[in-house]
Amino acid sequence: MNAVDVAAAPAAAPPHLHRQVSTTFGRQKLEPRHFERLAIVYVRQSDPQQVLKHRESTALQYNQADLAVEMGWPRERVLVIDEDLGISGRHAEGRNGFQRMMAEVALNHVGIILGREMSRLARSCKDWYQLLEVCGVFGTVLGDQDGVYNPADYHDRLLLGLTGIMSEAELHVMRGRLHAGLMNKARRGELVIHPPLGYVRLPSDEIALEPDEQAQAVVRLVFAKFEELGSVTGVLRYLARHDIRLGVRPHFGPHRGQLEWRRPTQPTLYNMLRHPLYAGAYSYGRHPTDPRRVIAGRPSTGRRNVPHTQCAVLLKDRHPAYISWERFEANQRQLEQNRFRSKSLGAPRNGVALLSGLLVCGKCGGRMMVSYGTPRTKLKYTCQIQRSSYGLDRCQSIVGSVLDELIGLQALRVLEPAALELSMAAVANIERERQRLTEHWTQRCERARYETQRAARQYHAVEPENRLVARQLERNWEQAILELRSVEEEYERFQQAQPAALTASECQQIASLSGDIPAIWNSPAIAPADRQAILRHLIERVVVEVQGQTEMTDVAIHWAGGFVSRHEVVRPVRRYDQLRDYDRLAARIRELQQAGWNSHKIADQLNQEGFRPPKRAPRYNGDAVRQIASRDNRREATHKNSPPRERPTLGQDEWLLNDLARELSIPRATLYFWHRRLWLQAWIVRVGNRKHLVAWADAEERERLRRLCAVPLGKAKTDVAAELIKPKPRPQP
Repeated sequence: MNAVDVAAAPAAAPPHLHRQVSTTFGRQKLEPRHFERLAIVYVRQSDPQQVLKHRESTALQYNQADLAVEMGWPRERVLVIDEDLGISGRHAEGRNGFQRMMAEVALNHVGIILGREMSRLARSCKDWYQLLEVCGVFGTVLGDQDGVYNPADYHDRLLLGLTGIMSEAELHVMRGRLHAGLMNKARRGELVIHPPLGYVRLPSDEIALEPDEQAQAVVRLVFAKFEELGSVTGVLRYLARHDIRLGVRPHFGPHRGQLEWRRPTQPTLYNMLRHPLYAGAYSYGRHPTDPRRVIAGRPSTGRRNVPHTQCAVLLKDRHPAYISWERFEANQRQLEQNRFRSKSLGAPRNGVALLSGLLVCGKCGGRMMVSYGTPRTKLKYTCQIQRSSYGLDRCQSIVGSVLDELIGLQALRVLEPAALELSMAAVANIERERQRLTEHWTQRCERARYETQRAARQYHAVEPENRLVARQLERNWEQAILELRSVEEEYERFQQAQPAALTASECQQIASLSGDIPAIWNSPAIAPADRQAILRHLIERVVVEVQGQTEMTDVAIHWAGGFVSRHEVVRPVRRYDQLRDYDRLAARIRELQQAGWNSHKIADQLNQEGFRPPKRAPRYNGDAVRQIASRDNRREATHKNSPPRERPTLGQDEWLLNDLARELSIPRATLYFWHRRLWLQAWIVRVGNRKHLVAWADAEERERLRRLCAVPLGKAKTDVAAELIKPKPRPQP
């Protein structure tokens, strides 16, 4: 920077300058106090290309320092600020030179600011008027090739304001012209800045496929594996497992345009799958700029990804393609479904749940969540939409093993007729996979041999006496030989681990296994994600609805193609009285007891007749029969032989504990526990020989108790909701 160090204390102006200057500009605007301070020359060009090519404009701006000397400032009191060369004037952020100039003015160090044009100072009215305000307060004048302006003067301020408006309007006009030109070229499909990997740009500006066969094969492999695996992460793991790299031609740097082999990354694969060019379509405007997200001083900020249907320009069948347009749209649908959102299925995961993303609540229509207990295999499907969105009770829940067992059986029935076709497809997939990997390793070996032979030719072409060059070429040849040996050794290990072709016995083994699809389905070697992927090809969604509070659950399987099959499964419940046929069960037990049967014999008979316990116990036993009979006998004695209980007279908002438990849908034992902890106001009322526990709870108290019950059981309630354990004072009767 051509700047002169400024002394700490301003130097006194020469005696001949203690007069008002009015030589060139007609009006006397420069006073002696201006000459006692600095003269700043601000130099700026909009972008680096202008700095390199428009050097005359830059030289004219530097010449403003000579104008300051002619006006009367000493050379050492002229400060040139050119830190903003190559930076646009749209914003003040990121322009260190402009910020430095503002700081000097605010410190009362500047007498005049000179620029070739006022538009060099700022292209934004916000920044321009801020500069005028500061200069007007501290008495700093502005000067350009046309004259000197005092921001504190009314007419000059009016003229400077109009100049700022024109500068900003000029910026918009230039941007509009450039954008119109870009859009015109884009509508013709000719605006291609940087083609993605797998493509090259010819000297005629046409787009062609990558001339390297191996680079082409890797790109085709990426799309083929995504169609097979269905997720970007799966493709990335496959490429990393087989040490397959992508052929990239850098657009910048010393190796620009040269083919380099780089490790694949998830963003790279994701961009490949979303780019319409791989389907032969030209697109422009895939990453529009959102003005609300732009950060001043950072030109690349504010960009967002939009679907290909929202691109400014989309022209199909304009370039050579790796995949069809139908395959591209299917990939976009798969990527959208893989997103972790409430309305999408999500990618198959490693959890044991088969219906992750497929299960829909039949009551509210929301997607049901998957949760696992302490053992990983104890899974549960729960609908939490109403609870998480509106604070209501959850719709329903069901043990996952019940549904997974049903869906697995139905899927196996669908797959059984296609057992032979599946076995043949498996053989073909194995052969195609091995052939694909073998071809990749063959190309790697061929490339390594070429590099070795090329290094050898370079070494033999050099003159033997030129040892300065020969030694380096010899090292290059030795390095190429080592790389060739390494690739060949890896290829040999691959061939040993992967036989070239399936033997007849292996094909026969695959065919025999296809006849036992259930064994393959339940094999521990099959990953849960593979089972989920198979189901997603067969089933669109599964709708579940529990019948009240009973153990019966309605299941509707919506198969791919539109067919809907309806089923009914039994879920585990907590209590016997939740069983739908509990009355028939109790009546049957009474009937068998009256016939003189013992508990164990009754349990065997119930199991033979198809009765099932509420929990996941497979059969009834004698203890369960005696428990049901005892409960039924007590209930019958209460209704027939015992006189009706006398109820105490209750006041306003007074409840018997049983009635309050039913009103709040809270277990009675929980209310007893709260009473002992003094979290609930209750007292004993004696009626005859009986005691009743009466609680007081108005509407506000009942809401508090409901919120207290919603506190998670795994946390100490005194720590989580201390205000919820304090009962409301009961009004005096």
